[in-house]
Amino acid sequence: MEDTAGKRLVGDTSRGGSVMSFYLPKGAVRPPRVARGEGIHLYDERGTRYLDATSGAVVSNLGHCNPRVVAAMAEQAHRVTFAYPRFFESEQNVSLADKLTELAGEGFDRAFFVSGGSEANEAALKLARQYALACGQSTRWKVISREPSYHGSTMGTMAITGDSFTESIYGPMFRSMPKVPAPLIYRLPPGATAEQHVAACADALEQRIVEEGPDTVLAFILEPVGGLSTGALVSPPSYYRRVREICNRYGVLLIHDEIMCGAGRTGAFLCSHHWEGSRPDIVTLAKGLAAGYTPFGAVLAPNRIVETIGAHGGFVHGHTYFSNPFSCAVAEAVIDEVVEQGLVERAARIGPYLDRRLCDLQRASRLVGDVRGKGLLMAIELVADKETRRQLPSTMNAPARLTNYGLAHGIALYNRRANRGQFGDIQLIAPPLIITEPEIDDLVERLGRALLDFERDLEREGMLD
Repeated sequence: MEDTAGKRLVGDTSRGGSVMSFYLPKGAVRPPRVARGEGIHLYDERGTRYLDATSGAVVSNLGHCNPRVVAAMAEQAHRVTFAYPRFFESEQNVSLADKLTELAGEGFDRAFFVSGGSEANEAALKLARQYALACGQSTRWKVISREPSYHGSTMGTMAITGDSFTESIYGPMFRSMPKVPAPLIYRLPPGATAEQHVAACADALEQRIVEEGPDTVLAFILEPVGGLSTGALVSPPSYYRRVREICNRYGVLLIHDEIMCGAGRTGAFLCSHHWEGSRPDIVTLAKGLAAGYTPFGAVLAPNRIVETIGAHGGFVHGHTYFSNPFSCAVAEAVIDEVVEQGLVERAARIGPYLDRRLCDLQRASRLVGDVRGKGLLMAIELVADKETRRQLPSTMNAPARLTNYGLAHGIALYNRRANRGQFGDIQLIAPPLIITEPEIDDLVERLGRALLDFERDLEREGMLD
């Protein structure tokens, strides 16, 4: 394997100038330039192959260059790519909505399509607010969320994101919403058991609603299986049921942010399907919903919400590209592939194998402190000391360093550091849903070699005991 860290990432700053400089700090190493993708692999312009261990940003559920989806893209491009939905209804919009609401099941009767996850969550917040107004509850406007959490990069979604670093930059530009603790159980409060801590986090939601004034609280939003902010956190069923009961008691809408964990990745089409008595009022989807073949997201809601708003003048919201026929046709082709290949069931079946292999890696590596997740949304947490669970220095940005070691061993990893590592250094492992067991073995072997390189360098730097 060619040393991509040495020959491809370091010192090559002459290519492509202005676009990259928006998100790379001055002097940062440059990533390899992608040339093509096929299945679970990506290839750079020199022909080096990388196993896509995180589906990009947990997007490419079908892998790359799926023939059926590519054909659907070409076919729709020859028919019509854009028609503004306030002037034209499209067959593609209606057909996709029918299929998506059927997969989502009872209580999700309507779909509103947007261009991504931030837009979906933004739309969900506005839908909830308009519903409150239509019901004569104009005092309800506060949206409670968890800390840590991530719900998007618009001003509205940053207000409900539990990330102190992001808020330190943009906070003066929006009104931050109330937060309650997420039930993180890898590092527990002193003297608390996991069960006690999870129950306390649910209690904190009720306490916060009471403190804020129940008649001012509009909604509570959470990722039912966590993304990067909580590292694929999965809570016991009692937590989800208790949250639902609390929201019912105070007339608060429950929103499930399934941007990352939905559309089949955890082994159910919606995460709420895993736990009886946990169904939300509104669900948001994106990422794997169109699997990276087009920018896409969706809001799912029941008739009682949508029809109430419709009777009061309709939804006062929209974006230029919402519900465009091209993206709807592409997303429908993705859903057809997911259903016909049985990829939701496959994620449920093969997810435990990925879990076991990552646990093997945990036992072998000094750096892997925890393995958690559900289906094909898994994560490892990097630590300096497994026994004490001591974190690596926050200034190191351990996930970003691991990404560079991974590239050197032909594995592509996605990292986005929440709260600058305050709640742990997380590396998601979320390969395309088409991955096979031998390919999982290859993934874990390459990841293991990257971790070993990282460990050796940390030893030389005196960072490990």
